Amino acid sequence: MKTQKQKKQRRAPKGFKRLPTGPNGGIELLLIQTVEHLGKHGDVVEVKAGFANNYLIPQGLATVATDHHKRMVAKHEEKLAELAKLKRKEFETAADQLEKLSLTIEANANEEGHLYGSVGAAEIVNALKQSDVTISQEQIKLDGVLKELGLYTVKVRLHADVEADLKVWVVPSVEGEEAANA
Repeated sequence: MKTQKQKKQRRAPKGFKRLPTGPNGGIELLLIQTVEHLGKHGDVVEVKAGFANNYLIPQGLATVATDHHKRMVAKHEEKLAELAKLKRKEFETAADQLEKLSLTIEANANEEGHLYGSVGAAEIVNALKQSDVTISQEQIKLDGVLKELGLYTVKVRLHADVEADLKVWVVPSVEGEEAANA
C-alpha cells in the first residue's frame, strides 16, 4: 500500500503544461473551426479534459484560449467582416441588374396556354447564361414549376440577405405555332 508521501510524488512529466480551466472546472478552448453542437469559429468554449485532449486539439479544431489567440481571432473576424461587407455590396449590385432584366423562355404549349412540359430552375439558369449572367439552380426560389404561358416574378436569392425579383416571360415557341398552322 502506498503511503501519503508516495502519493504526493505523482506529478506531471517535465515540460507538460496543464490546460487552463474555465469557471466550471472544464478546459477552456478557442475553436479554430465550427464544431457541430459546440460552437462556431472563434467561440471560447469549456469542455471536459478528455474531449479537449483526445479530439478537439489533435484534430486541429481548437486551441488553448490565451489572450493572444483571442486577439488574433478578433483581428481575423474584423477582416472577414470587411470582406463580407464588400461581398454584400457586390451581391446588391448584381440584384439590381437582375431586377432590370427580363427573360423570355420559349416553350411548347397548347391553344389554352398550358405547357406540354414545364419551365423550372434549369431552364431559367440556361436563359440567364445566354444573357451572360451566371447563377446556380439553388439560388432560384420557385414555388413550383411554371406550367402555363405568361409573366412570372421569380425570386433569386444571391446571398442570405440579398434577394432579387426576376421577370420571366413564358411564351409559346415559334416551332409549335408553325406546326399548328400547317
